[in-house]
Amino acid sequence: MSYSKLLVAVAPTPESHQLVAKAVSIARPVNGSVTLITLASDPELYNQLAAPMMENLRELMLEETHLFLQSLKERADYPIDEMIIATGELSEHILDVCRHKQVDLVLCGNHNQSFFSKAICSAKRVVQSCEVDVLLVSLK
Repeated sequence: MSYSKLLVAVAPTPESHQLVAKAVSIARPVNGSVTLITLASDPELYNQLAAPMMENLRELMLEETHLFLQSLKERADYPIDEMIIATGELSEHILDVCRHKQVDLVLCGNHNQSFFSKAICSAKRVVQSCEVDVLLVSLK
């Protein structure tokens, strides 16, 4: 089975380059499309006492997230169809993107190495809610 519409859930870590490379290796032979999705950090989670500065901090964090996605796109050596910055629950956004873009494979990274940790990792929610195939890529 070949996959032609891939959605890659990335986080602002160097390991995300591994995820994008894996997606490209799957998409390239069939000239498939690759979409990146990540969550924007919410500064209100970090400091609720700095209300006057929240808007500036939110804009700065959004810009940093955009720059991170741009760096992934530039290093991919393959066209990236779309870059999505979401807020809230990632699994809900992934499900929505899969439905609207007819995604047939979702790639997620897995930093957890023990069996117990793998069973309870955040990717579990994506696997449970997703209606398409999900590939968990080990990130060591």
